[in-house]
Amino acid sequence: MTEQTKKRSLPPVMTLTERAAARLGRLYEGSEKGKVLRITVGTRGCSGHSYEMNFVTELQPGDEIVKDKGQCLYIDRKATLFLIGTVMDYEVKELESGFTFTNPNEKGRCGCGESFFV
Repeated sequence: MTEQTKKRSLPPVMTLTERAAARLGRLYEGSEKGKVLRITVGTRGCSGHSYEMNFVTELQPGDEIVKDKGQCLYIDRKATLFLIGTVMDYEVKELESGFTFTNPNEKGRCGCGESFFV
């Protein structure tokens, strides 16, 4: 392979924090046993895009498989370009808890925080 034809390595589509991996592990062992979290990017909200998560029993054609910290999740092929380099965390706050995303591709979020734009 010549210097010009070498492929450059890309960052992972998504990585998990320890908290996100632990929470996914608990879900996979409990109420979501036999399923895998699938992440897509939908079009909705003030800013145009939103993260959508569903537990599924099978891989969809074109889905990317992400394995990190002992856990597995699927990424919709259409969402890949929106998510490259994203870190998924699990936060517990006083009145709510849930998965959060730190996405280097986001250029901004709407005022309510439910949607983003790139």
